[in-house]
Amino acid sequence: MLIVLAFIILFHLATAILLFVSTIHNAWWVVSPTGREVIYTDLWYSCNSTCYPVVNSHSSDAGYLQAVQASMVLATILCCISLFVFILQLFRIKQGERFIFTAIIQLLGSLCVMIAASIYTAERETFQVPSLHEGSYGSSFILAWISFPMTLISGVMYFILRKRK
Repeated sequence: MLIVLAFIILFHLATAILLFVSTIHNAWWVVSPTGREVIYTDLWYSCNSTCYPVVNSHSSDAGYLQAVQASMVLATILCCISLFVFILQLFRIKQGERFIFTAIIQLLGSLCVMIAASIYTAERETFQVPSLHEGSYGSSFILAWISFPMTLISGVMYFILRKRK
């Protein structure tokens, strides 16, 4: 049972790290114009040799970008909280009970990641400068989509898991 718990905690930590990296790293959209350096765009900044805020990210026209930002931050926070709650429940709940509260928090985090990545996929072209349209999704975007099934699987594992000796 100790090996299963160690695997679950390591899997949860890997998911949290993926969420942190995908939220913070500046590679949600990558543009490599010919003859110029590569431009990386994340949820907050566009960077080549210098970084500048994403165009109109503070305005009401970019509400979907703000929704993506909020959802990714919330998913990261919920993932960390669910790990903390899991550790607490490990010592508090009675033998034979399930980690329902931990599972609910983790599944909410999974929902937030899915919402953020879906909104970014659907609305990406609307909140970028026209010169940045010719590019491709970056590593942070891919990590966000990878962290979605990982948080979902983690949440389901907590529903299935019972406290044993």
